Amino acid sequence: MSQTGILLEAGTNELEIVEFYIDEANGYRGYYGINVSKVIEISRSQTVTAMPHMRHPAILGAFPYRDGRVVPLIDTSKFLDKGGIGNSDSRVIITEFNKTRTAFLVSGVTRIHRISWKQVEAPSPLLLQMSRNSITAVVRLEGRVLFVLDVEAIVAAMNPTLSIRMDESRDGTKPEHPYHIIHADDSASIRHLVYAELEKEGRFEITQTEDGEKALELLTQYKKEAEERNVPVTQLVQGVISDIEMPNLDGLTLCRLIKEDPVLRVIPVAIFSSLISKPLARKCESVGADAQFAKPDLQAISDKMYELIENAGI
Repeated sequence: MSQTGILLEAGTNELEIVEFYIDEANGYRGYYGINVSKVIEISRSQTVTAMPHMRHPAILGAFPYRDGRVVPLIDTSKFLDKGGIGNSDSRVIITEFNKTRTAFLVSGVTRIHRISWKQVEAPSPLLLQMSRNSITAVVRLEGRVLFVLDVEAIVAAMNPTLSIRMDESRDGTKPEHPYHIIHADDSASIRHLVYAELEKEGRFEITQTEDGEKALELLTQYKKEAEERNVPVTQLVQGVISDIEMPNLDGLTLCRLIKEDPVLRVIPVAIFSSLISKPLARKCESVGADAQFAKPDLQAISDKMYELIENAGI
């Protein structure tokens, strides 16, 4: 089974999830999901070659893909401390995001679900702790619970060089007072990294939310406060950085709603996602995004957001 990216209409607040399962030694079957837009193929188990200096016991090795690239294979069960995949009819989910290709070994794949982001719940703090921040969302479907994997966090744990980063040697221009921006991302690990790096850089003061709905609520509050004080809304907030995949309200829909609002539309919006590709870049443009960047290059989006705010004369 393969797929080349089922592109939903921009701003419809929908997503598609590949549902898979992991069979544990105690007989329990756990259900999980990955966003279809990160999946390039689902295949049978692969013969792997050991990789030198494998950083984590969940990395089984690597195998050659048909385009000549070498893809590392992660035992998803081992990473989640579930014991490891042991069945002979296991499946491999090959993903691509952050310009990196990675494969995940799972017990089996069930089907693809198309759902609204309104059906997606943020994980509880306890679930985050128990999963080592590897669960980014929870979905209730057909009488069972699916845990949506934070595959970005898993890959970063396997290879820290792929995590979000800044250019430590660079001394960028700073405003007299930090610009206030809203950052929306459902991944706790990414929120932490973005907050730490951007605050340290000194250009921005960051307010963070875990989904687009809360970001829109914040912007609506700032809009109301600005109207009451008879000042431009850009005195209260100068920019928005948003992920695409988020519970309740996704980043493309958030951007569309901002740009459709006659007051909020002046606020620059930058999309910062692991999913940026040519088709998705066109989607970002179609909903009015001022910029879009692929993770993990935080420096590029910091520079662009600063430039957008400066050029807008905010």
